[in-house]
Amino acid sequence: MEGGPATNADPTGSWSLVVPLKPLVRAKSRLAGAAGPLVRPRLALAFAQDTVAAALACPAVRDVSVVTDDPVAALTLGALGARIVPDAPAAGLNAALAYGARAVRLRRPGAPVATLNADLPALRPGELSRVLAAASEFPRAFLADAAEIGTTLLAAAPGVELRPAFGGASRRRHLLSGAVEIQLDGVGSVRRDVDTGDDLRAAVELGVGPRTAERWAVDAGAAGGAGG
Repeated sequence: MEGGPATNADPTGSWSLVVPLKPLVRAKSRLAGAAGPLVRPRLALAFAQDTVAAALACPAVRDVSVVTDDPVAALTLGALGARIVPDAPAAGLNAALAYGARAVRLRRPGAPVATLNADLPALRPGELSRVLAAASEFPRAFLADAAEIGTTLLAAAPGVELRPAFGGASRRRHLLSGAVEIQLDGVGSVRRDVDTGDDLRAAVELGVGPRTAERWAVDAGAAGGAGG
C-alpha cells in the first residue's frame, strides 16, 4: 500500500522523482569500515532524509516516490512528504526503479520521471533544478557521480521508458543504452553520493543537510570520524 502525502507543498514543477532505498540494516555496506553496525543504518536514513527533503524543496519537482520495504524508512520519509511505494523483495535495484516509475505513471501518465540516489546528503534544490532542466532537453538523460563511474540521476521524458541500468559502472551502461550524459558545472551536490568514509567527508565539506550533519556530529564522530 502506498502512503504519505504525495507532493511538494507548492508543486510548481512537473518532475516526479523515484528514490530507491534498501532496508536500512543492509544499506551503505561499504561504510562498514568507517561506521559500526548501529551507526551505519542511522547514517543511511539521515542521507535519505536530507535527499528527499531537498528534492521536495526543488521548484522543478512535483512529487517524490520512495521505493522501500523498510518500515522505519517508510514512516520517516513519508512524514517528510514522500509517497512510499513498497519494494518487491529480492527484485533488485533496477527492477525497483522500473516498478517505481510505473507506479508514478499510473497516477500521472504524462509525467517526466527521474530516478535519484538516496545517498545525496549535500543535495541542493537549485542544483537539482538545473540538472532536471538539462535533462528535459532529451528523451533520456543521466548525470554521472563524482567519480564519473556510476550514476546519481537518470531521467526519462513523458512517454519514454526509463530503462535503468544502475550498479557499478552504470555511467557506461547508460551511455551505451542511448541516454545522453548531462554535462554541467556547479552541480556537485547532485553528483556527490556517499558510499565510503572518504565520500562522506567530501559531502560534509560540501555541506550536508541537517539530519546528516547531526548524525555526523553524534554517531560518526563517536565512531572515529568516519575515517578509513
